[in-house]
Amino acid sequence: MSDRDIRKERADQLVEAAEKLFAAGVMSHSGHANLSARLDGERILLTPGFVRGLRPEQLATVGFDGQVLEGELQSVSAEIIAMHSAVYKARPHVGAIIHTHSPSATAFAVAHRPLPCRTEPMLRFGQAEDVPVVPWGPRGSDVSVRGIADVLQQRPTTAAVLLANHGLLVFGPDSAATAHLVVAIEESAEAEIAAAAIGGAVDFPPGAQEAVRASIARVTS
Repeated sequence: MSDRDIRKERADQLVEAAEKLFAAGVMSHSGHANLSARLDGERILLTPGFVRGLRPEQLATVGFDGQVLEGELQSVSAEIIAMHSAVYKARPHVGAIIHTHSPSATAFAVAHRPLPCRTEPMLRFGQAEDVPVVPWGPRGSDVSVRGIADVLQQRPTTAAVLLANHGLLVFGPDSAATAHLVVAIEESAEAEIAAAAIGGAVDFPPGAQEAVRASIARVTS
């Protein structure tokens, strides 16, 4: 595929992922989010500062160094290039990143409480462990980016982090898989909060992850 074809494919995938998030009802009242997709080892596609009604041609191509190579970004999005770049650098297999202020997940971020993995969708869609909390730092600042990098180093298998007093950051192999995990995490956070009113959520039994993997393998084999 040509560079232009790859850009078009990734852009279409990001638009579809944004639409899925709104359709699933996991966005905040403002609809704030930013989404990105890896183009290569030095460039990403990034949403321009909004995602409601997003169109492929509105996405900007930016370098890991923060330079806008094609398109335009609002300053609110330019601030977070370093956050996305830090994840791509730390996780070479990551192909897409989604940041939202999904209400229930953000409640855990505001409370500085890791979100436990106690729902099967989280297991199935790539987060078979608690979602850790990154200490607070001003949005897009060196403090915030270093905090994310530190947690990713400490938790090499996590596919998501909670940004303290801020929101949710999720990453995966592609835009669709990442959006699925955002939805699974938000639903799990909702369930955790609801379960607290009836005695509290309960952990999976030992071996649950292996059982889910075996179940998936039986269907896909």
